[in-house]
Amino acid sequence: MNAIAGWYYSIHKGFFSRLQYLDGLGPLALRLYLVPVFWMAGTKKLAGIDSTIEWFGNPDWGLGLPFPTVLAYLAAYTEAVGAMLLLLGLATRWVSIPLMITMVVAAVTVHWGHGWAAIADSGSQEVAVRLGAARDLLREHGNYAWLTEKGSFVILNNGIEFAVTYFVMLLSLLFTGGGRFTSVDYYLSRLFPARS
Repeated sequence: MNAIAGWYYSIHKGFFSRLQYLDGLGPLALRLYLVPVFWMAGTKKLAGIDSTIEWFGNPDWGLGLPFPTVLAYLAAYTEAVGAMLLLLGLATRWVSIPLMITMVVAAVTVHWGHGWAAIADSGSQEVAVRLGAARDLLREHGNYAWLTEKGSFVILNNGIEFAVTYFVMLLSLLFTGGGRFTSVDYYLSRLFPARS
Protein backbone atom coordinates (compact mmCIF):
# COMPACT_ATOMS: atom_id res chain seq x y z
CA MET A 1 0.00 0.00 0.00
CA ASN A 2 2.84 2.40 0.85
CA ALA A 3 4.45 1.68 -2.53
CA ILE A 4 1.21 2.60 -4.35
CA ALA A 5 0.81 5.78 -2.30
CA GLY A 6 4.44 6.73 -2.92
CA TRP A 7 4.09 6.06 -6.65
CA TYR A 8 0.86 8.11 -6.78
CA TYR A 9 2.34 11.10 -4.95
CA SER A 10 5.49 10.95 -7.05
CA ILE A 11 3.47 11.23 -10.26
CA HIS A 12 1.16 13.79 -8.67
CA LYS A 13 4.04 16.02 -7.59
CA GLY A 14 5.88 15.63 -10.89
CA PHE A 15 2.86 16.62 -12.95
CA PHE A 16 1.30 19.36 -10.83
CA SER A 17 4.57 21.02 -9.84
CA ARG A 18 5.00 21.91 -13.52
CA LEU A 19 1.57 23.55 -13.55
CA GLN A 20 2.47 26.02 -10.81
CA TYR A 21 3.79 28.48 -13.39
CA LEU A 22 0.33 28.58 -14.95
CA ASP A 23 -1.56 29.03 -11.68
CA GLY A 24 -2.38 32.63 -12.64
CA LEU A 25 -4.75 31.37 -15.33
CA GLY A 26 -7.42 30.34 -12.81
CA PRO A 27 -7.70 33.78 -11.18
CA LEU A 28 -7.48 35.41 -14.62
CA ALA A 29 -10.42 33.31 -15.83
CA LEU A 30 -12.47 34.22 -12.76
CA ARG A 31 -11.66 37.91 -13.16
CA LEU A 32 -12.49 37.98 -16.87
CA TYR A 33 -15.77 36.18 -16.25
CA LEU A 34 -16.79 38.65 -13.54
CA VAL A 35 -15.77 41.85 -15.38
CA PRO A 36 -18.77 42.07 -17.76
CA VAL A 37 -21.16 40.95 -15.01
CA PHE A 38 -20.21 43.83 -12.71
CA TRP A 39 -19.55 46.36 -15.48
CA MET A 40 -23.03 45.92 -16.95
CA ALA A 41 -24.72 45.94 -13.53
CA GLY A 42 -22.85 49.04 -12.35
CA THR A 43 -23.11 51.11 -15.52
CA LYS A 44 -26.81 50.24 -15.88
CA LYS A 45 -27.44 51.50 -12.36
CA LEU A 46 -25.46 54.68 -13.06
CA ALA A 47 -27.22 55.33 -16.39
CA GLY A 48 -30.60 55.20 -14.68
CA ILE A 49 -29.51 56.40 -11.25
CA ASP A 50 -32.82 58.13 -10.47
CA SER A 51 -34.82 54.98 -11.10
CA THR A 52 -32.17 52.94 -9.25
CA ILE A 53 -32.56 55.20 -6.21
CA GLU A 54 -36.33 54.92 -6.42
CA TRP A 55 -36.15 51.10 -6.69
CA PHE A 56 -33.71 50.89 -3.76
CA GLY A 57 -35.95 53.03 -1.54
CA ASN A 58 -39.53 52.16 -2.44
CA PRO A 59 -41.00 49.71 0.11
CA ASP A 60 -44.06 48.87 -2.03
CA TRP A 61 -42.50 47.68 -5.31
CA GLY A 62 -38.80 48.13 -4.64
CA LEU A 63 -36.30 47.00 -2.07
CA GLY A 64 -37.28 49.38 0.74
CA LEU A 65 -33.67 49.98 1.75
CA PRO A 66 -32.69 52.83 4.08
CA PHE A 67 -30.60 55.66 2.60
CA PRO A 68 -31.45 54.66 -1.00
CA THR A 69 -29.42 57.47 -2.61
CA VAL A 70 -26.24 56.55 -0.75
CA LEU A 71 -26.71 52.82 -1.30
CA ALA A 72 -27.58 53.19 -4.99
CA TYR A 73 -24.44 55.20 -5.73
CA LEU A 74 -22.35 52.93 -3.53
CA ALA A 75 -23.59 49.77 -5.29
CA ALA A 76 -23.25 51.28 -8.76
CA TYR A 77 -19.72 52.58 -8.28
CA THR A 78 -18.61 49.45 -6.43
CA GLU A 79 -19.69 47.34 -9.40
CA ALA A 80 -18.39 49.64 -12.16
CA VAL A 81 -15.05 50.50 -10.56
CA GLY A 82 -14.73 46.94 -9.26
CA ALA A 83 -15.09 45.63 -12.82
CA MET A 84 -12.25 47.87 -14.01
CA LEU A 85 -10.00 46.80 -11.14
CA LEU A 86 -10.77 43.13 -11.78
CA LEU A 87 -9.96 43.58 -15.46
CA LEU A 88 -6.53 44.93 -14.56
CA GLY A 89 -6.00 42.61 -11.63
CA LEU A 90 -5.33 45.68 -9.49
CA ALA A 91 -6.24 45.58 -5.78
CA THR A 92 -8.00 42.30 -6.56
CA ARG A 93 -8.20 41.10 -2.97
CA TRP A 94 -9.37 44.49 -1.70
CA VAL A 95 -12.07 44.97 -4.33
CA SER A 96 -13.36 41.43 -3.78
CA ILE A 97 -14.58 42.44 -0.32
CA PRO A 98 -17.07 45.20 -1.28
CA LEU A 99 -18.17 43.18 -4.30
CA MET A 100 -18.91 40.20 -2.02
CA ILE A 101 -20.89 42.50 0.27
CA THR A 102 -22.84 43.70 -2.78
CA MET A 103 -23.62 40.09 -3.68
CA VAL A 104 -24.81 39.30 -0.16
CA VAL A 105 -27.10 42.35 -0.18
CA ALA A 106 -28.42 41.39 -3.64
CA ALA A 107 -29.02 37.79 -2.58
CA VAL A 108 -30.87 38.78 0.59
CA THR A 109 -32.90 41.75 -0.69
CA VAL A 110 -33.64 40.80 -4.30
CA HIS A 111 -33.30 37.05 -4.79
CA TRP A 112 -33.82 35.29 -1.44
CA GLY A 113 -37.60 35.03 -1.66
CA HIS A 114 -37.35 33.17 -4.98
CA GLY A 115 -35.31 30.23 -3.74
CA TRP A 116 -32.13 28.88 -5.29
CA ALA A 117 -32.63 28.58 -9.06
CA ALA A 118 -32.08 31.56 -11.33
CA ILE A 119 -34.21 29.97 -14.06
CA ALA A 120 -37.42 28.12 -13.21
CA ASP A 121 -37.50 24.35 -13.74
CA SER A 122 -39.38 23.80 -17.00
CA GLY A 123 -40.23 20.27 -15.78
CA SER A 124 -42.45 21.73 -13.08
CA GLN A 125 -46.16 21.50 -13.92
CA GLU A 126 -46.84 25.16 -13.06
CA VAL A 127 -43.89 26.40 -15.12
CA ALA A 128 -44.77 24.11 -18.05
CA VAL A 129 -48.33 25.52 -18.13
CA ARG A 130 -47.03 29.10 -18.17
CA LEU A 131 -44.46 28.36 -20.87
CA GLY A 132 -47.15 26.64 -22.95
CA ALA A 133 -49.45 29.66 -22.63
CA ALA A 134 -46.61 32.01 -23.61
CA ARG A 135 -45.77 29.88 -26.65
CA ASP A 136 -49.40 29.82 -27.75
CA LEU A 137 -49.65 33.62 -27.46
CA LEU A 138 -46.44 34.12 -29.40
CA ARG A 139 -47.43 31.68 -32.14
CA GLU A 140 -50.76 33.48 -32.54
CA HIS A 141 -49.62 37.10 -32.18
CA GLY A 142 -45.87 37.12 -32.86
CA ASN A 143 -43.13 35.71 -34.99
CA TYR A 144 -42.41 32.62 -32.88
CA ALA A 145 -39.73 31.19 -35.18
CA TRP A 146 -37.75 34.46 -35.11
CA LEU A 147 -38.15 34.85 -31.35
CA THR A 148 -36.86 31.34 -30.64
CA GLU A 149 -34.13 30.97 -33.27
CA LYS A 150 -31.43 31.93 -30.72
CA GLY A 151 -32.76 29.75 -27.91
CA SER A 152 -35.75 28.52 -25.98
CA PHE A 153 -38.03 30.60 -23.82
CA VAL A 154 -37.54 30.25 -20.10
CA ILE A 155 -39.21 31.65 -17.03
CA LEU A 156 -36.86 33.62 -14.85
CA ASN A 157 -37.10 32.45 -11.26
CA ASN A 158 -34.64 35.11 -10.05
CA GLY A 159 -33.28 32.97 -7.20
CA ILE A 160 -29.97 33.40 -5.39
CA GLU A 161 -28.01 31.05 -7.69
CA PHE A 162 -26.06 33.71 -9.62
CA ALA A 163 -25.42 35.95 -6.60
CA VAL A 164 -24.01 32.99 -4.66
CA THR A 165 -21.94 31.86 -7.65
CA TYR A 166 -20.40 35.33 -8.03
CA PHE A 167 -19.81 35.47 -4.27
CA VAL A 168 -17.91 32.16 -4.36
CA MET A 169 -15.82 33.34 -7.33
CA LEU A 170 -14.96 36.56 -5.47
CA LEU A 171 -14.16 34.58 -2.33
CA SER A 172 -11.67 32.56 -4.34
CA LEU A 173 -10.07 35.77 -5.64
CA LEU A 174 -9.89 37.11 -2.09
CA PHE A 175 -7.62 34.17 -1.21
CA THR A 176 -5.67 33.78 -4.48
CA GLY A 177 -5.32 37.39 -5.55
CA GLY A 178 -5.23 38.46 -9.18
CA GLY A 179 -2.92 35.70 -10.34
CA ARG A 180 0.75 35.17 -11.07
CA PHE A 181 1.91 36.82 -14.33
CA THR A 182 -1.68 37.87 -15.18
CA SER A 183 -2.36 40.81 -12.87
CA VAL A 184 -1.02 44.25 -12.05
CA ASP A 185 -0.99 43.11 -8.41
CA TYR A 186 1.62 40.47 -9.25
CA TYR A 187 3.97 42.97 -10.89
CA LEU A 188 3.50 45.53 -8.13
CA SER A 189 4.41 42.87 -5.56
CA ARG A 190 7.61 42.22 -7.52
CA LEU A 191 8.45 45.96 -7.64
CA PHE A 192 7.61 46.53 -4.00
CA PRO A 193 8.27 43.29 -2.09
CA ALA A 194 6.79 43.08 1.40
CA ARG A 195 9.19 43.85 4.19
CA SER A 196 9.17 41.79 7.38
